[in-house]
Amino acid sequence: MTLQTHGDQKYNAGSLVGRAAEWEALRVEHRRVSPGRQQCVRPACTEFLHILSGHAHVRRIGNGQRQEGLALPGTSWLVPAGTEETLLELDGPAECLIVFLPAEVLEGSALAEFGLDPARSSLAYAAAIADPALSHLGAGFRSLLGRAGAPPDRLFAEGLKVALSAHLVGHYRRESWRPAERDRTLDPIRLRRVFDLIEDRLSEPLSLEDLAGAACLSPFHFSRLFQKTTGRPPHRYLMERRIAAARTFLAETRRPLAEVALDAGFGSQANFTRTFRKASGLTPGEYRALHARRMPDAARAKATSAANTASARKTGDSLAL
Repeated sequence: MTLQTHGDQKYNAGSLVGRAAEWEALRVEHRRVSPGRQQCVRPACTEFLHILSGHAHVRRIGNGQRQEGLALPGTSWLVPAGTEETLLELDGPAECLIVFLPAEVLEGSALAEFGLDPARSSLAYAAAIADPALSHLGAGFRSLLGRAGAPPDRLFAEGLKVALSAHLVGHYRRESWRPAERDRTLDPIRLRRVFDLIEDRLSEPLSLEDLAGAACLSPFHFSRLFQKTTGRPPHRYLMERRIAAARTFLAETRRPLAEVALDAGFGSQANFTRTFRKASGLTPGEYRALHARRMPDAARAKATSAANTASARKTGDSLAL
């Protein structure tokens, strides 16, 4: 069964990263989603979206249900097949993994076998889900992108699809799922100021006082509200952004590792290597080599050219001095 997916139509202002991975009744995409209003569709299949990087305040309406939430790394969003989505708007960019599943993620016979009523197993229109199990499954799907498509990959993809479908039916049915009640949080305007400060000064040292100042709050109250809003303390979020920036530099440029370390705000190459290995399980050099093998020849040539241009510019600046 070939799925009728809608990624190009719904996220037409953004871009597809690399090639999608596709099997029977399953399609996996890596996309960059641009800020602004997206092109809403009524999906013929189920859409599971997992945020990989970026930060955005999201407003959306599906079947008349209005939702707002933060698209932060590790959060997931669910759009069941047939949802009449009339609004989807982001105030910032996001990079995401999108998994398209059949309208009925598990067949009725399989549901009945495990004591679940198919008529009461419709999925919820769920937003900003912070679920470690979904994060692990998302990482598994992401690992399938860029592979050659060998028979074991198909078997692995099928296992992930069944695991994701079972988890969604078990925890995110429309009749039982409810959004988590939230205490007082940072309002979107203050949060945006903090995010913008981090992005603008990512290569510089940033203290808790700097971030709290952008939100016009004391460090104590800022730290507490930031964690309630994003699900992570400020220092952890800042480190995640530095790691994400470093990954982009390593995968898309040939800049020296010492330069990447400074531009991502790590202060030294030794600190960068230690922190990056702890976060990703690879050294920066190993991560770059892994992505170089996956990079098409044209993209590799472009990255090399950009690095040579930057190096020449630095040399010219030094001579001018």
